[in-house]
Amino acid sequence: MVTGAAKVTWVDRVNGFARRVPTWVLYVLYLMPVPYLLYLAQTGGLGREPIKALEHELGEIALQLLIIGLTITPLRRFLGLNFLKFRRMFGLLAFTYVALHLLVWLVLDVGILSQIWADIIKRPYITIGMGAFVLLIPLAITSNNWSVRKLGPGWRKLHRLSYVAVLLGGVHYVMLTKTWALEPMLYLAVILGLLALRLPKARQSKTA
Repeated sequence: MVTGAAKVTWVDRVNGFARRVPTWVLYVLYLMPVPYLLYLAQTGGLGREPIKALEHELGEIALQLLIIGLTITPLRRFLGLNFLKFRRMFGLLAFTYVALHLLVWLVLDVGILSQIWADIIKRPYITIGMGAFVLLIPLAITSNNWSVRKLGPGWRKLHRLSYVAVLLGGVHYVMLTKTWALEPMLYLAVILGLLALRLPKARQSKTA
């Protein structure tokens, strides 16, 4: 049985380690898959449809990063683990991977402007994916200290769009497979669970 004192010591150690880790290290680590995936795409390491596989890998990493960003508040609230210093980094990395995912689709997969607009309009999963990307744009632009000071309390309200963006990303993944595949359903379930953890806090703030 873990005692309260042991639990506090464990949390303090993790938080202390997190404080010592510079964010640039995680930026480097999380961007390393990009050149590796490009190398695999060029050398046949991504299978018979390397462009589709590259799209999928970049999009999945983006969704994972958005989910990691969602876990930071519950980890602090329920376990006392403080990773707030990394939340902005995970958001910017997620936006980078979403942009690369979109770029591969635009340039390497479709490549025809008229077809791009036709797909966005006619294919619901693409429409939803584009919606998620559009919502992430103002969040990426304002992910800096100047914007925090300039927008004041509005900054926090604006960045709640990340909840909608990650939910749309999960729905986009489910619809993309065109079947009830297990993996995208698990992603969506995790997203819904993490969003549900925020509901009691939202209700308390309204009644206070």
